[in-house]
Amino acid sequence: MSATLQLFATCAKGLEPLLFDELNQLGIPQVRQTAGGCRFDCSLEQAYQVCLWTRLANRVLLKLGECFVKQAQDIPLAVAQTEWEQVFAPEDTFLIDFSGRHPDIRHTQFGAQLVKDGIVDRFREQLNQRPSVSKEPDVRINAHLQKDKLTWYLDLAGESLHKRGYRQQQGAAPLRETLAAAVVIRAGVDTTTEVVMDPFCGSGTLLLEAAMIRYQLAPGLQRSYWGFQAWMGHQHSLWLQVREQAEQRFAEAIAEPSARFYGRDNDPRMLGIARQNAERLGLSHVCDWQVGDAEHAEPAVNAAEQHTAPLLICNPPYGERLGEEVETLLLYRRFGQQLRQQFSGWQVAVLAGDETLLKRLKLRSQRKYKLFNGAIETLLATYDLTVEQPEFTQTQSNDLANRLRKNYQKLEKWAAKEGVNAWRLYDADLPEYNAAVDVYDDCIVIQEYAAPKDIPPAVAKDRLWFLIDTLASELPFKAENMTLKVRQRQAGKQQYQKQTPRGLVRIVHEYGVQFEVNLSDYLDTGLFLDHRWARRELGKISADKSVLNLFAYTCSASVHAAMGGAKEVVSVDLSKTYLAWGERNFHLNKLNTRAHQFIQADCITWLREQRPQQRYDVIFLDPPTFSNSKRMDDVLDVQRDHVQLLKLAARLLKDDGVILFSNNKRKFKLDNEALAEAFLVAEDLTKRSISADFERHKGIHHLFKVRHSG
Repeated sequence: MSATLQLFATCAKGLEPLLFDELNQLGIPQVRQTAGGCRFDCSLEQAYQVCLWTRLANRVLLKLGECFVKQAQDIPLAVAQTEWEQVFAPEDTFLIDFSGRHPDIRHTQFGAQLVKDGIVDRFREQLNQRPSVSKEPDVRINAHLQKDKLTWYLDLAGESLHKRGYRQQQGAAPLRETLAAAVVIRAGVDTTTEVVMDPFCGSGTLLLEAAMIRYQLAPGLQRSYWGFQAWMGHQHSLWLQVREQAEQRFAEAIAEPSARFYGRDNDPRMLGIARQNAERLGLSHVCDWQVGDAEHAEPAVNAAEQHTAPLLICNPPYGERLGEEVETLLLYRRFGQQLRQQFSGWQVAVLAGDETLLKRLKLRSQRKYKLFNGAIETLLATYDLTVEQPEFTQTQSNDLANRLRKNYQKLEKWAAKEGVNAWRLYDADLPEYNAAVDVYDDCIVIQEYAAPKDIPPAVAKDRLWFLIDTLASELPFKAENMTLKVRQRQAGKQQYQKQTPRGLVRIVHEYGVQFEVNLSDYLDTGLFLDHRWARRELGKISADKSVLNLFAYTCSASVHAAMGGAKEVVSVDLSKTYLAWGERNFHLNKLNTRAHQFIQADCITWLREQRPQQRYDVIFLDPPTFSNSKRMDDVLDVQRDHVQLLKLAARLLKDDGVILFSNNKRKFKLDNEALAEAFLVAEDLTKRSISADFERHKGIHHLFKVRHSG
């Protein structure tokens, strides 16, 4: 090996300028910044120092060779020219990390195989021996192919440098140590920092990375394994010297522990992990961990008593950690209010999932940096609270707040009198706030409609957040009981698409009947509120009758029929999940499910297969507007197919029987002529079936009573 080594330090996207500065501060000459990292030439001692001290690099790669690739078979021949017997011993195991593409190499596994063949060929030729490949290797080789040029390296670190060794347990949404280091560096942490606080500290990664910078603790000191240990160019004595120098720097810095680091989190278990992490680093005596809620966070120190502005750094939840966007949105809003009211005189840095969340803080940022947590794009914003932070003036009018208050006061009284506690509060009453809001007992569900194409997505999202903000401030609902869904034109299986599980379940009542609703885990809740009049009407006409409910969903109409005294109710639906839900609704109302039938089938196929001798007094028919489920035999379009559907149902209808036919197609037109040809007649019940909470939205549904005309 030559005295000068050619190295490439890799890093996450967006960290290249910081890594460039870091390498310069380590005394590395002629650093060249490039996409994904920095290239530089240095001595062996400097290479050890980079491995030990870099807080930002993922890997430190020693260049071993390169070649131009015309065809795949060029690779083994070129790789075999490297003196691999001078790199590692045949007794050592190795692994190839391959990246890049070529017309002849479309899979990284194939590329890795070609490099491996070249290495093995060299060992066989020179030593008549060959090393073995292992998933936990002694030596890791990195090969990268770009624009027909293949370069191969020895990975001096052996595994990613974000694995510092101090974090043996972590939270559900861990922040990579390298990204955490970038955040605290961008926030201004250095060897003179005196106070850092994190009110969302979790396992303490941000605070501990800050403390390591302040007390000059090399991030590699805790690592037990290095890739260069099996490298034949490794000089153990020189490495020990570099380590000892680093240990001495830390010992001297920590001897005067004037800086303090304050971690707060509402999860005691995570604080326990943070304490253990601090102990492994030898930093426990400069850290203070306490249970605390960020929405009510109080400053750990009085900013006025500090020589320099104390620093608050945090990584609030992006939405996954708390379960839903609404909760996260309101968390940021309240946290921003707390910062303005309680943290005057502080410097603040917030790492968020996107610009929308940062806007909820209602603070004016100094700088913003795009960073990546693995594949997740994040945004770091810094705020100077040593200067006055006036709250942004509200450009939206009070119309929305007034409308929500008015609707709530009016409809809450109506619902109580009507005997229901699940009802629609708001349905795009003001066109710019394009969403529906439904009340389910002590919860609300916000359903965002797809914005018109001429409305920029950012504007639509900002309006939605303002709606949610206003709901939270004007109405008596807790953030954890608010759920946001996006409702667009659905097709096929999307109609019943399951959401991220959260389990927000409630029991609601409707005209003396109870239903289980799931407000968080499905696109729909299990109860179509606009059809409540039709369900009650079904109950009124079902006494001593045989009732068939087609497209039964969660069998809410079936429950009304059974509660109305039906002697038999047959519920047919394609979904086993929803039929089981329907049976739970029967049990909830103390109905004997053995007296009724729950049939899993494609309704259209099932209708065709039934013999006309099996006839019903009442049929409830509420098909989807459109469906192309894989388990259905055909595509259903309610406008095109409603006559055929009614004719199939009428085959099973007694001579004096009734079909209650409903659908939610906005501009649905009943084909009366075709029905007459099938000896059917329909009475339009639509107007009287629309309740007070839906009367603002014409065309919400259509309801007809269909009979035999002969």
